[in-house]
Amino acid sequence: MHDPAPSPAPHPVRHLLRPSAGRAALTLALTLAATALTACSSADTTPPPAPGGLTAQAGSATSVHVMWQSPAPADEVAAFLVFQSDHLVRELPADKTMVDITGLTPQTAYGFTVRARDTAGNTSAPTAAVSATTPAAEAEDHRAPTAPTGTAGRALGPTSAELTWGPATDDSGVTAYDVYQGDARIHTAGPGSTGTTLEGLQPDTVYTFTVRARDGADNSSPDGPAVDVTTPAGPGQRPNTAPAEFTATASPGAVTLSWTAPQTGRETSEYELYVNGRPTTVIQFGAGAVPAGRAEHRLTVAEPPGTVWTVKLRARLPDGNWGAFSAERRVTLAA
Repeated sequence: MHDPAPSPAPHPVRHLLRPSAGRAALTLALTLAATALTACSSADTTPPPAPGGLTAQAGSATSVHVMWQSPAPADEVAAFLVFQSDHLVRELPADKTMVDITGLTPQTAYGFTVRARDTAGNTSAPTAAVSATTPAAEAEDHRAPTAPTGTAGRALGPTSAELTWGPATDDSGVTAYDVYQGDARIHTAGPGSTGTTLEGLQPDTVYTFTVRARDGADNSSPDGPAVDVTTPAGPGQRPNTAPAEFTATASPGAVTLSWTAPQTGRETSEYELYVNGRPTTVIQFGAGAVPAGRAEHRLTVAEPPGTVWTVKLRARLPDGNWGAFSAERRVTLAA
């Protein structure tokens, strides 16, 4: 018998990519590389434009008030960098467009620039430099200036207004006039100013402005007379919807609110009342009692006499939305 022929030795197993699989893998790798290059090339490397309208005004012997205008929202500014000469002295969030630089030396000139930084970390070129000179210090000056007189104002458009006032007096001299909207200082004008233009306001809004004078020792005067300014609606917006001529009068145990209803096209029966910046109640007038012109509402109060409220209200519009706010009034509860 012949032994059977031995079986051939098995070939080693080799794991090879099929040609089609290899091409697919190569295509995937090239696609990922191209995507990475595209991502790198599309990164935002364009700096925002420099802020505009930079001004600097000495507020006292040791401080300067610096203001500027923000670039457009599309520039996605995240912060502002304020430089004194070449030194960074303040970094502020995008919603702040003014700052007081303090700790300065009397009778000294200072130069300032501002840069904008966007959300991608790009920094703008600096603004043109502006300068301000601090006045001489007045030792032991505790006497505040007199209040400015005769404040008047008018809207120049949906986002700007003009204010004027009578000059204040001070034994050491007025160094600045500060414009307040409610409790917030929003602008500072120079010592010889009797008027200014306010920018960056909101359309269809009632503003209540006051002006205070300040001297070289940082003493501030009482508020000058308050003035209401209503900005008109912007293009495509509905006409003014704020209650007009709003007043708040305190009497023992009560506050009486009075206003003129806005012209909304039909009777306005609901008003939302804010006290100290928070919604407090909705005032509703029943059928047959809706005021067509002047409206009045009496609030019963339980807080102790001397409590200070700030109050404002807005009307429910025919489309169901709330309209613009009235002017804000400050009232001290009576005994």
